[in-house]
Amino acid sequence: MLTALLATATVLSAADVATNWDANCASCHGKDGKGATRAGRTAGVKDFTDPAYQKEITDAKAIDQIKNGMKDKDGKEKMKAYADKLNDDEVKALIAFIRTLAPTK
Repeated sequence: MLTALLATATVLSAADVATNWDANCASCHGKDGKGATRAGRTAGVKDFTDPAYQKEITDAKAIDQIKNGMKDKDGKEKMKAYADKLNDDEVKALIAFIRTLAPTK
């Protein structure tokens, strides 16, 4: 699946992905993906640099969360939906980028 995501990601330039990350993700997830921002800590975002979390989150789940957003158990919005802001290729490129944040062994 990662190969398919990377192939899609190559359609978008690295600058496009970086622009989308900075504009839509970094305020909570941080430039580095660790989620150590004030908004990230408040929302309880996961650390994308953690290999264990990378194994836990599937591409399908990440796509769903980006497109449809996330709510806590009380129905309060934790992450807004981006389906109206990002197309499928942009979402896949962001996931491919996220996959590069965890160190490989």
